[in-house]
Amino acid sequence: MQKFPKIPEYFDILKQKPKTLFYKGNSSLLDTPLLSIVGTRRPSSYTKDMTMQLARKFSKIGYTVVSGAAMGVDAIAHRGAYPNTIAVMANALDIVYPKVNEKLIKDIWQNSLAISEYEKGTKATKYSFVIRNRLVVALGEFLIITQADINSGTMRSAEIALELGKKIYVLPHRLGESEGTNKLLREGNAELILDIDSFVEQFGNPIKEEDALLEFCQSVPSLAEVVEKFGDKVYEYELEGLVEIKNLKVYLT
Repeated sequence: MQKFPKIPEYFDILKQKPKTLFYKGNSSLLDTPLLSIVGTRRPSSYTKDMTMQLARKFSKIGYTVVSGAAMGVDAIAHRGAYPNTIAVMANALDIVYPKVNEKLIKDIWQNSLAISEYEKGTKATKYSFVIRNRLVVALGEFLIITQADINSGTMRSAEIALELGKKIYVLPHRLGESEGTNKLLREGNAELILDIDSFVEQFGNPIKEEDALLEFCQSVPSLAEVVEKFGDKVYEYELEGLVEIKNLKVYLT
């Protein structure tokens, strides 16, 4: 846990600028293009899939995804973009919270970046989550909300984005679902993401790099072999349509 010698310029736009800021991990991620992804702690299966795709595809074009390390959408956004991700914590960086995200948070400490305003030993409170949200929003060039209830902390993040003049993008949802994002659309305060690939391509093209998992799957290995070598990443690739799992074998699509 180290202290920034100077508060990053990202936060100059805030009325309540942090007085001190601590970090763990790779602070050079602040020098990359940033976007913020936030949403409900209880996402639908559809939202989980779309959030993962968005985070992963933005990571591939060189963006770093910022979120709040909470359960649900936040955690999915971090995992999708990992290691190109920044977690803004509502507690000190010597505390793992929420415990359900312990492995993810420790991975971020090690290979990504976590930041916090709070001195060692400070636990999260309802108020600190609200305060944390302004940092999440300030860091991103724009804000993506993948699902939100009307009365939620996510909608406070939307209010902050509007105050700061940041664009807000949301996913299409059925009536009765994600009433927060539907309200933003209805009031003209958000733009709709109708196709993930074409949306992401507005911001850049994928960075060409060798993909070890796809190369490994050229020989049609067993699912057990792929999981042993690459872990759960194979299931993320399946969601994105890059591979197909059939009869306990993994095929390139």
